[in-house]
Amino acid sequence: MRRYGKHTDEDDIRSRPGRRNTRPRTNIRPKHEDAAEGMVLTVDRGRLTCLVEDRVVLAMKARELGRKAAVVGDRVALVGDLSGKKDTLARIVRIADRSSVLRRTADDDDPYERVVVANADQLAIVTALADPEPRPRLIDRCLVAAYDGGLSPLLVLTKSDLAPPDTLLELYGDLDIPYVVTSREELENGGAAERVHAELDGKVTAFVGHSGVGKTTLVNALVPEERRRSTGHVNAVTGRGRHTTTSALALPLSDSAGWVIDTPGVRSFGLAHIDPSRVIHAFPDLEPGTEGCPRACSHDEPDCALDDWVAEGHADPARLYSLRRLLSAREAKEGD
Repeated sequence: MRRYGKHTDEDDIRSRPGRRNTRPRTNIRPKHEDAAEGMVLTVDRGRLTCLVEDRVVLAMKARELGRKAAVVGDRVALVGDLSGKKDTLARIVRIADRSSVLRRTADDDDPYERVVVANADQLAIVTALADPEPRPRLIDRCLVAAYDGGLSPLLVLTKSDLAPPDTLLELYGDLDIPYVVTSREELENGGAAERVHAELDGKVTAFVGHSGVGKTTLVNALVPEERRRSTGHVNAVTGRGRHTTTSALALPLSDSAGWVIDTPGVRSFGLAHIDPSRVIHAFPDLEPGTEGCPRACSHDEPDCALDDWVAEGHADPARLYSLRRLLSAREAKEGD
């Protein structure tokens, strides 16, 4: 209950010492019960573009949220001018609990983790089979981040006309990851978009991949220009051999209730923030076997109980190998 005058104590107000006529500041924040619900579509230098019903609204974070940051995909509550007209600005007063988070660090020795996308259902890892050559270590790292953050992975392999997909698919066969294989011709004529679309329908999908693999070309095909204009978006620009998307961007999937989130091209995917104990959740056939593991087990040491669990026939040895390969991606450089 809010208190005033002699009934007010230090838990209710904070005064600014050393200033005359300082007005007490209350810790009791407004509830904003009439706030409208929205979704963050992109973030640019402190300004957040949000979808509120069928309007695109520019907003900023309210001061009462403190250091809590909103990211693309967040479900938020907004107040103020929600008309979406030019030169108007709303305020984000609440950020809803997240169902999933895609996080990364800049490098493996960087302790500061960054939330890239919130509330995505799956992570589409786009990889070329040639030109540029596939980078399994980067794929492994993206998979670890997906499993850790609660996203289901999807492999999208491009340029199959330059190299067959068999070797790469065999590497991930024991993980039972859904995949789509496309060629350069399909990427250019829209055939790739049709086949990928089937894996995205009704879901929020974040796309990740390094420069040159065809990620943004595919996203542009999945979300035609007229669909972007209908929600007030400017098309992400892609030059030849150069990806210029600088921040994540959520776009409504054509002819579907789903969403596509295009993320900037990555050169590395740091995993300094990943706890191995969370990655095991993606392996339900192995997880019960960790009950006998020593405390803080890395699951790749002499006393790990998973070796006995597999030897007793509870799980396929290939699954344990896959788990340990993914966990080792946290320790090894992507080029190894």
